[in-house]
Amino acid sequence: MTIHYLESADDPRVSDYTRLTDVHLRKLREPAEGMYIAESSRVLRRALAAGHQPRSFFLAEKWLEDLRDVLDEHPDVPAFIGKAALLEEITGFHLHRGAMAAMHRPAPVPLPELLAGARRVAVLEDIVDHTNVGAIFRSAAALDIDAVLVSPRCGDPLYRRSVRVSMGTVFQVPWARLDSWPQDLQVLKDHGFEVAALELTADAQDVDVVAARNPDKLALVLGTEGAGMSAETLAAVDLAVKIPMRNGVDSLNVAAASAVAFWELRARA
Repeated sequence: MTIHYLESADDPRVSDYTRLTDVHLRKLREPAEGMYIAESSRVLRRALAAGHQPRSFFLAEKWLEDLRDVLDEHPDVPAFIGKAALLEEITGFHLHRGAMAAMHRPAPVPLPELLAGARRVAVLEDIVDHTNVGAIFRSAAALDIDAVLVSPRCGDPLYRRSVRVSMGTVFQVPWARLDSWPQDLQVLKDHGFEVAALELTADAQDVDVVAARNPDKLALVLGTEGAGMSAETLAAVDLAVKIPMRNGVDSLNVAAASAVAFWELRARA
């Protein structure tokens, strides 16, 4: 193990972990530097199991034994250890989930490769709440979604909160960020996908009606919180799908709606 005991919050060696609560800064900095933060022992273990490579580890001394096997497997990766108050000063919050690691971002998967063999794809349009992004990925992993595509303005699936809410399942579902929106929906159509918007429109079909057809390839587009799906996107899809509501409720949170739709629209044999 390569262990370094921290004495100062200004130590330049732990710059990856500074100001983790500054969402605007981290959204710009982490993709640009080719990194992301895996928070909690469970999440960082899942990241490593997915083949992602660590830049460094960051933990309180009391968690050293719990992660000794991980540190032993990566003897050349520095592990920075400090007292709880010092770690909190560096990150901006109390580190109570064991440990974290700065990880190298995996190389993007080309879109044609991502779609090869896929039958169910989720597409996220401008969903900016990282809690929702993480929850959608967790549902996608559990309910047989083969890939997730995110629009250019969508929240980062590898942002710390997204990863944590997903419980690390974001590492299990292949995903890619689209360059042109909504023009890239045509790529899905070119690969044989029927593209459906989960949106309350006048002509939207009930989700169970579409499920009964069991399309061979289906891409489900989920719109942003609040405003819903853009008119340009609705014009680009093949159809709209809705979840029938009861008791005067007009809609579900996008993460909850994704779970219902993923299950109902799953690919049958």
